[in-house]
Amino acid sequence: MITTEQREKVRGWFAGRLPDDLFEELVEVAVDREEITVIGRIPAPRLAGDAGPAEREAAVEGRVGEFRERTREDRMAVAREAEHRFGRKVSWGVECAGRRALFTHVAAPVMTRLRQPERQVLDTLIAGGVARSRSDALAWCVRLVQRHTDDWLGELRASLEHVERVRAQGPDARPEDTHDEESHDEDTRSRGTRGGEG
Repeated sequence: MITTEQREKVRGWFAGRLPDDLFEELVEVAVDREEITVIGRIPAPRLAGDAGPAEREAAVEGRVGEFRERTREDRMAVAREAEHRFGRKVSWGVECAGRRALFTHVAAPVMTRLRQPERQVLDTLIAGGVARSRSDALAWCVRLVQRHTDDWLGELRASLEHVERVRAQGPDARPEDTHDEESHDEDTRSRGTRGGEG
């Protein structure tokens, strides 16, 4: 589980390390156990006011391709430093004229055991043409859950971060981690005693 503090440290490092002229704005830095994905906004191409959808789409595609090639060396240098520092692969993407494009990203295999009713769900998605395989169907299910339960997942992540903070204060914490907490507890107990005497 990646905590908010860890995410903030990673985002802060990238905000400070990226060349100032790489992106118009750093839009997102997403982190999990395997990968850091860095997404920035780049300028939209200038087009005539009467440009149609096909022309606009082609122009954005061209701009994204140009950015990818022109900045490759700079991005690779940053990625090498980040991978050494954080122990995760770095992937890149851009937002341009409202469209998001990812250049490369990690597709991590996830093994799971499913009972028959769960396998039947995946097989139904395959039979219906929604997915090509069980792994493809499982990925589709995860995307569906992600799309419809962002609020719930956000609350769950916040709860897990709280559990991590409480666990860090437990008896297995290193002495230097608990010193301030112990001092605070002693101060609180002595204040409570004095209050009781009054």
